[in-house]
Amino acid sequence: MAKKKSKARKVLEHLIKYGSITTWTAFTKYKATRLSAIIFNLRHRDGYNIESVEQKGKDGYFVEYILHEAK
Repeated sequence: MAKKKSKARKVLEHLIKYGSITTWTAFTKYKATRLSAIIFNLRHRDGYNIESVEQKGKDGYFVEYILHEAK
């Protein structure tokens, strides 16, 4: 039986493949409700260079996380 991927692993793979992720994408695709905590760990524990960029949407502001370099 294959081991199930963690939400953090799915978010990291998404960042590597697409370069960025938003809270909405993380929730709808991976059911990850604590994206900021996942990003914090990827930055501080795992050493990834991830930038937080505030974006303006039609319903207000949101944060887009952008991976600048993959390990």
